Amino acid sequence: MRNEILYILLPDYAAHEVVYLSQAIASDEYALKEKPKYVNKVVAPTMEPIKSIGGFKTQPDYSLDTMPDDYGALVLIGGFGWSTPVSEKVVPVVRHAIENGKIVGAICNAASFMAKHGFLNSVKHTGNGLEQLKLWGGDNYINSGEYIHAQAVSDNNVVTANGSATLEFAKELLLLLENDTPERIEMYYRFNKLGFCSLFPK
Repeated sequence: MRNEILYILLPDYAAHEVVYLSQAIASDEYALKEKPKYVNKVVAPTMEPIKSIGGFKTQPDYSLDTMPDDYGALVLIGGFGWSTPVSEKVVPVVRHAIENGKIVGAICNAASFMAKHGFLNSVKHTGNGLEQLKLWGGDNYINSGEYIHAQAVSDNNVVTANGSATLEFAKELLLLLENDTPERIEMYYRFNKLGFCSLFPK
């Protein structure tokens, strides 16, 4: 379904990297949205519960074999699974998304996975540092000139971020998705980045 945001989780995924984006999709500052523009869905290699780095288990909505072809965005959540063989099953999924102009987000090691398979060769991008992108990417990564040393970068429907940029990653994806007005998205970002006491001093 076009309104679904699909989060790809691999074993030992980084749970904190999904929090701000998924929360803003499902709720506003008061409560769960009655009629959200998008719906969060989890994709994993199989339908078995998948474990985060911290040991929490998530029940997938789809496996890589049963996920829909049409969706609002594909979001690759970082973690240790991107350096394992199971990540290879995600390659055709990402290729299909990019070829069809879908919004694609990749954070932390998922951005390095994107470099490894040549998916960053035609967009401005960032990740866990240029050296890691080169290390993972090898000969398939030929676009170091468009690496930007920033928390998150959005270019041509592809959003990349380093592992400390959960909020910036969410902000760039929320803007692409037009999940709310730019002003409200900026306020959501500032509230969580600066904190309640900074924004609303006594």
